[in-house]
Amino acid sequence: MGEPARQLDTIDTGRVYTAVDAADYAARFAGVSAQEMLRELLTGELKGRIAAVSSFGAESAVLLHMIAEVDRDVPVVFTNTQKMFGETLAYRDELAERLGFTDLRVFRPDPRLLRLKDDKGLRWSYDPDGCCELRKVEPLRRALLPFNAWISGRKGFQASTRRAMPRFEEDDGRLKINPLSAWTKADLDAYFTEHELPRHPLEAQGYPSIGCAPCTSRVQPGEDPRAGRWRGWEKIECGIHLPEKPGEEPAF
Repeated sequence: MGEPARQLDTIDTGRVYTAVDAADYAARFAGVSAQEMLRELLTGELKGRIAAVSSFGAESAVLLHMIAEVDRDVPVVFTNTQKMFGETLAYRDELAERLGFTDLRVFRPDPRLLRLKDDKGLRWSYDPDGCCELRKVEPLRRALLPFNAWISGRKGFQASTRRAMPRFEEDDGRLKINPLSAWTKADLDAYFTEHELPRHPLEAQGYPSIGCAPCTSRVQPGEDPRAGRWRGWEKIECGIHLPEKPGEEPAF
């Protein structure tokens, strides 16, 4: 028998995924290209039950293009933290329009929580974990309610903490898919060139990893691609890629 079902913060769409399920998917698609894997999943058992989550950052166009080539009706979720670069918002609109997505879903922080927890909009400056929970994690939690699975654009080369990233993970009862986990920067650059995809305008200005404006700085040659994120803090992830512990209360 599988693991017992947990009480989930989600609409019951008929399936709770476990770590065993994730391992089974990993074995099933071992050696299969990202494109073929997405084609089989998006037109097969996950059709209508999966969303893509995108930051519309420096490398997001690659995965979004792959998804659009299979099904432009796949919902694409973007969390607007209300601290984004204007360039990111413009790039989001340009790329979504160019790729022809029909269901771009923008989620924002709960204004009631902002009034209670970040009324001056400065929480990023003294509690970046709490700010991310408030402005990104909580909105994404709401955005994923209707779905059994979601697609992430993370890559293993982006940071030392991501090098062992699997293609499939269990995430609060959902299946989380990282199609580009093993891709290199050279792989991404080649895909951009082959498909003539537009680059994020900030990439050429020294931003290989782009998050919220107050917490993203330029990266110097030789630095980790994510060195410009939360510089000066012992923080490496926004929180949406960190597993929640049972019974854990929100950080804010």
